[in-house]
Amino acid sequence: MVAEQATETAMPPTATDATERVAQPSRAPFDEPVTDWRQRHLLDVDTLSKDEILRVLSTASAMAEVLDRSVARTPALRGVTIFNLFYEASTRTRSSFELAGKILGADVINVSGSGSSVEKGESLVETLNTLSAVGADAVVMRHHASGAPWLASRTIDGHVINAGDGQHAHPTQALLDAYILLQEFGDLTGRKVVIVGDILHSRVARSNLWSLTTLGAEVTLVAPRPLLPAALAPGATEREHPLSLPSVQIESDLDRAIVGADAVMALRIQNERLKGKLLPSSAEFARRYQLTAERIAKASPDAIVMHPGPMNEGVEIAVDVAHGAQSRIEAQVSAGLAVRMAVLFLLIRGGA
Repeated sequence: MVAEQATETAMPPTATDATERVAQPSRAPFDEPVTDWRQRHLLDVDTLSKDEILRVLSTASAMAEVLDRSVARTPALRGVTIFNLFYEASTRTRSSFELAGKILGADVINVSGSGSSVEKGESLVETLNTLSAVGADAVVMRHHASGAPWLASRTIDGHVINAGDGQHAHPTQALLDAYILLQEFGDLTGRKVVIVGDILHSRVARSNLWSLTTLGAEVTLVAPRPLLPAALAPGATEREHPLSLPSVQIESDLDRAIVGADAVMALRIQNERLKGKLLPSSAEFARRYQLTAERIAKASPDAIVMHPGPMNEGVEIAVDVAHGAQSRIEAQVSAGLAVRMAVLFLLIRGGA
């Protein structure tokens, strides 16, 4: 009976209303072809249209239904081999991708920089060629170098999912953040989202800029100037960053920026990437930029608090706020599994 149910799982078609697409997927079996998805890889969200973002999130809603079953398994990706290739440490992203693949019936193999031929000097291209040669249908990749997944997408025959590259992008984190926000508010048009902390080194912030503005949110970035990219700092010129960026507000005063916010996301200071940059002490940073109950009280009454993790409680976010009624941090972790299941399914079953 359980096996019979597993083959009848719902997959939603494209819909026009954002609320319906995330909250009310329609019924169709997993083994039907995905005809409305054309992306072969997921390297960042800036290549996704609004419809494509909503398609991922509506599919994630269907995946959440699978996870609610007594036996959360489906053969949707049976016979598929997925490699998790992680050159950087990870807990939430790696474990959720591994579990996502297994729940969908795929064979999942973990490869890390330590304990592999990388320690013997094997290049990234050699490693990718090896995975391709042994039959990788998809590679989920985290790498310290920005652009490494882009190289992978041009090296192997399978699908490539960026699980975080350098200071560049973290598309599945941005998608799961959007999933939480749409569940909360139904529509992001005109919603005010504040992202505060180490913007300079945050691939999460970069990907969220694209996804949230594409969905209609008004995004404000808050950070001390040393933690802002040159392109976003006040007075930046096109020469400093010739690429187009989504329209966002820049603030240095969190108390001013947070007024009326619908959602506030804290980011940790990435000490491992600072490389001697001049910054205030942790105590001074906390005084000016920590999410406290007093500051959250200035936001909208139904505002939610988010954090991509890992958290430095007592630095960028107060303990009572991190675990308070307005926090959706644990929900973000849970949503990550459904969203990553959706990404794997759409790319592998529908990708060109």
